[in-house]
This record gives sequence, C-alpha cells and structure tokens, in this order.
Amino acid sequence: MTAAAVALAAGAMAGVGVAVGATPAAAATQEPCDIYASGGTPCVAAHSTTRALYAAYDGPLYQVRRSSDNTYLTISPLTAGGVANAPAQDSFCAGTTCVITRIYDQSGHGNDLVQAPGGGAAGGPDNLANATAAPVTVGGHEAYGVYVAPGTGYRDDSTSGIATGDEPEGEYAIFDGTHYNGGCCFDYGNAETNNDDDGNGTMEAIYFGNIKVWGYGTGNGPWIMADMENGLYSGVNAGYNANDPTIDYHYTTAMIEGGPNQWAILGGNAQSGGLSTFYSGPRPNVSGYNPMHKQGAIILGTGGDNSDGSDGTFYEGVMTSGYPSAATENAVQANIVAADYSASSGGGGGATGAIVSGVSSSLCLDNNNGSGANGNKVQVWACDGYAPAQNWTVNANGTITIDGGCLDITGANYANGTLVELWTCNGGANQQWKAENGELVNPTSGQCLDDPDGSTTNGTQLQIYACWGGSNQKWTVP
Repeated sequence: MTAAAVALAAGAMAGVGVAVGATPAAAATQEPCDIYASGGTPCVAAHSTTRALYAAYDGPLYQVRRSSDNTYLTISPLTAGGVANAPAQDSFCAGTTCVITRIYDQSGHGNDLVQAPGGGAAGGPDNLANATAAPVTVGGHEAYGVYVAPGTGYRDDSTSGIATGDEPEGEYAIFDGTHYNGGCCFDYGNAETNNDDDGNGTMEAIYFGNIKVWGYGTGNGPWIMADMENGLYSGVNAGYNANDPTIDYHYTTAMIEGGPNQWAILGGNAQSGGLSTFYSGPRPNVSGYNPMHKQGAIILGTGGDNSDGSDGTFYEGVMTSGYPSAATENAVQANIVAADYSASSGGGGGATGAIVSGVSSSLCLDNNNGSGANGNKVQVWACDGYAPAQNWTVNANGTITIDGGCLDITGANYANGTLVELWTCNGGANQQWKAENGELVNPTSGQCLDDPDGSTTNGTQLQIYACWGGSNQKWTVP
C-alpha cells in the first residue's frame, strides 16, 4: 500500500465503521432500497452523493478531502432518509478545492467505492472527482454529484453480497444525460476483482455514452448498454439495436437486469414519466456469456480493466440481489421522479469543462502535464476533449480550479505581463476571477487573462494584462 493509500485509509477508518453499522431499519416512507427489499430483491450496494436511498438511513453518504490541509469531512443526510448536507461541504471547501475520496455503501454490506487502482488498460491510481463540479438540486436542496472526467475512477474489489457467476442481479443509476463521450468506458456495476479483462461474461455493468466500437443504438447517442466485458451490448448481439434509442434527458434513469440466459435494458427520464424497456431477452449468442462469469467487484467511471477514457456524471445507483420485477422497477422510477432532481440554483459549485480561447476555437486553457504541483505552468494548448489537464472548474466562489489547485497570478503581482500558474488554493485575491464581456478578469487588479500576442503555439504560458477587448483576452468558459 502506498503512503497516499495509507493516509486515505486512515482518514476514512471511522467512517467505514459507521457505514457498515448503519444498516437501515424498516420505515413507513419508502426510498429505492426499501422498495427493492419489499420486492424480494434487496440492495447489496447503494451509492449516492445526493441523498439517502433508505428512508431510515442517516449514516455517511460520501467523504471529501480538501487540498489546503489534506483533512477529511464526511457528508451525511440533513435528516434520516433525506438529501445530503451540501452546506457542510461548502463551508469545509470554501477558499480551497475538494475531491471525493469515498462513496459509502448504504446497504450495510460495506461495499464502499474508493480511488480505483491501476488495471490492464490503464495505470493508476485513477484521479478523484472534484467535489463541487456537479452541483444539482434534489427536493429543493443543493447537492453534488460525481463528475467523472477522463482518468477518474472508483472501485471496490473486495465486496460482500454482490452477484457472482450466473447469479441474478439488478442495477440502476441516475446519470447526467448531457455529459458523456465516446471513450471507454463510463460504467457503474459488476466487474472483475483483479482489474483486468478476464474474458467474456466477467462483467455486468451499466454503460452510458456514445461509443460505437461494439454495440450501439439509434441516433447519435448516448445509449444505455450493458458492459459484459469484450462487448457493450445494446441487444442480443454486438452491433446495432434499433430498439435502443438515444436517451439524453438531463437526468436519466438507466437500468440493467441480468440472470441465467436473460437480461434487460430499461431507461427513462429521472424527472418525469415511467420506464421503457429497450431490450429484454437472452444473453448474447457468443461463447462466454451463457452462463455468465461475474466476479462481483464494483466500478464507477471506468471499464473492468480500468479503461478510463470516459466522461460522465453519477448521482446515485444501487445493485440488488435477485432479478427485480417490473412492478418493483416501476415503483423505483416513481420514487426517483418524486425525489425532484433539477438543475442547481447556486450553491458552492460550478461548471467543469474546457476553457476555449478567442484566438482559435481549437485552442484551450491547459495545465501543463496535468500536474498539481505549485508553480505549474498554465498555458494554451490544442483542445483535446479527453485531456484531464483541460477540464477546469469555474466555481461560484470565484476560483478556477483543476488538479487540486487554483488558477493563480504569480506572487500577487498585478503588473502587465505577470505570468499565471497553478497554486494551492488559499483564498487570495490573486486567485479570484470573474467572467464578464467574454473575458476572465481579476476583480482586485482589473487585469485580464491574456494570451501573449495571441500566440497559437502549444505551451505558451499565459499572463495578465490590461483589458483591451482583443481576441487574445476572450475565453469561453463552461
């Protein structure tokens, strides 16, 4: 175990005990896992950074770590069965950046998700999600989802109660239907315990995105598919399935069910209406999928072999023991709709994505080599939608963050030509920015973020300069 892993484990130990010990009791009001239990298919994993998934659950939802002093905070619901205490996170992370270090399992099985280690497809450990990058409102309360940029991933390879072999299970997740890409693979669900590709049928996870290497559906995507290893399946076989539609509701319900030679894809709008079945039938007619060889690890944001080129946002999801009935799934969807997911009305978070130069739409703000080191060069570089080094978060507190640091005016020197860099967030005025008139302005100095002479050369370090309205001072923010 690395020193970082030891520190992470130490910071989480108290919370782990709470998560395992907080097995929910029966309650009059039912949340998703109460509904599954009533249907005879209880949750064996229940993950959410936005709300409790049992009516009686008041234990930890997730844990964050702030960059200023590497201390941890566990976020729980405001009330039993309620929405996450986002104001506690906002206070804890004010003036700095935070990452999500642990997503607790609410089921009592102890299947927490933590930083994914390396695997056969990509080295590791993977990145941790920025804790404020996916603000959302649930039931009128602010909360935060898990924003997965390429290179980000969570995993649990030593689980309890998760289906193995050909055992039946159900899975659902709520995703941001507007945040996806064609990278492999934005998954949530059952995977290999050794982080390698162990062959056909060793996975059963929900996939969301628009890759077309294996299966795909109608339109341009995104599609809900099943990642069963060595194939993303939209129907009975690899390739095109006319019944698997593009589904891109802002808040999308995605479900996969699987049992002996039977599986299904279901989906719907997490804000209204019911579920549709996009496939229900036998396993793929390819060796290895009947029977299945599931291993019972849990992944979020990556493929089973740690393929980590994906984009996506996760709000909540569960895994069950047993194949849920249609009545149970419909009742869960009704609960999801009643939870009232909607766009954030403010809070401490912001939007994450590329910051594009006004000099050229193919030129982006870039953190050199994706390093979080103090003094790292902030530069212009050809835009690459898969580059974690270009996924900046424009926060409501005025900071612009990436890789655990803030966009910083070197030495708080506000003279023309002062270079900008990455630095540990410290609440200083030299780390404050305001987007106005297409420019990024430091309010204290009135100076603008500036690309010297409108350079299009990769690696040109940025500076501040008196605002004058030129294209080299124009930036499109997320």
